[in-house]
Amino acid sequence: MSTLILHLPLARLGPNTELRYTLSADGHHASGHASARAAQLPESGRAAGEVVAVVPARALSWQRVQLPQGVGRQSPRLRAVLEGLLEERLLDDPEQLHFALEPGARPGTPAWVAICDRAWLREALQVLEAAGRPATRVVPEFAPGATASGQSEMFAQGTPEDAQLVVTGHGADLGVAVLPLSGAALALAGASEDDPVPVRAEPAVAALAERVLARPVQLESASERALQAARSDWDLAQFDLASSGRTRTLRKAGSLAGAVLRAPQWRAARWGAAVLVLAHVVGLNAWAWQERQALAAKQGGVRQALTATFPQVRLVVDAPVQMERELALLRLSAGALSASDLEPLLAATAGVLPAAWQASAIDYSAGALRLRGPALSAEEQGRATAAARASGYQLDTEGDSLRVRAGATP
Repeated sequence: MSTLILHLPLARLGPNTELRYTLSADGHHASGHASARAAQLPESGRAAGEVVAVVPARALSWQRVQLPQGVGRQSPRLRAVLEGLLEERLLDDPEQLHFALEPGARPGTPAWVAICDRAWLREALQVLEAAGRPATRVVPEFAPGATASGQSEMFAQGTPEDAQLVVTGHGADLGVAVLPLSGAALALAGASEDDPVPVRAEPAVAALAERVLARPVQLESASERALQAARSDWDLAQFDLASSGRTRTLRKAGSLAGAVLRAPQWRAARWGAAVLVLAHVVGLNAWAWQERQALAAKQGGVRQALTATFPQVRLVVDAPVQMERELALLRLSAGALSASDLEPLLAATAGVLPAAWQASAIDYSAGALRLRGPALSAEEQGRATAAARASGYQLDTEGDSLRVRAGATP
């Protein structure tokens, strides 16, 4: 999935502010990174691509709350409930702050709430919208929860003059802590110098982190960190900063489609779907071939029966019609009657019509008998039609006449 990842600055974002960005063709590997004004940012690359805005760790604070019963993510009272739960823990007026609830949060269970300056985030999203690069999602640079190593992890970032140490998977609640990059940060993070906590660092502060923390560090660029953040389930654009339901649904559907079509983790699913489609196509063709063979065998059997019974027939065009014609010729030559001759039709009619019914006119032509006489009631007509059908004949009304012919299936 093509992704344009934007690194939001700590300062207010304006039209002339330089934004760091990372481009990725598949959402897992960076294909380029640079800085540009909002109006000069590159396209995400595909219609199914997305624009992800990353909120820096220093711009967020995290609080743990427990939602009361009956208040879920879709509740209209959620914002007011969060303000009430967090009011005594906040240093700023809740009206000036933006809240974002953890994905999958449920009533009655603890959940994380991300908190940042509302005006700062709104202005950043408005600048991106005006530049034609609306954010599909807004994600935190670091989020609470279990880490990939299963223990606390540290990340050094910033500049040598203003370096920070971000601790993830911190404490019993697996939170996020942002500390100054100093020896005291280890103690605040609950780690000792002998504790093998993984430490990663941006190249600008890698040497400082090794000296201060007295341990080797693994280099990780801001672009790599942003790619990891963009793959999280978080979306901080909630409440008044959320997109409309329809827009959000379309964006998520496009992102999911792009991921299914291009992301590496879906490669096995794509191969499986291709094999399944191929198997169905092969199976349908094999089934159709068998059906054609069976039909051809039946048609061959009918033609063979015709030529074996009537050797004088050399050319078979329509076997059932030709067989019916040959049978009619045999009956004619033997003087036998067929079901569509006059006498069988009269006998069948006499057996199904009421005994008191008398015909005033009789006409026979083309294998059909037409009788004119008193009109039958609906009940008499129904009984006569059913009796004729049971005998292999068809009786119906044509104007003021009754028509009887062979051919009904008993």
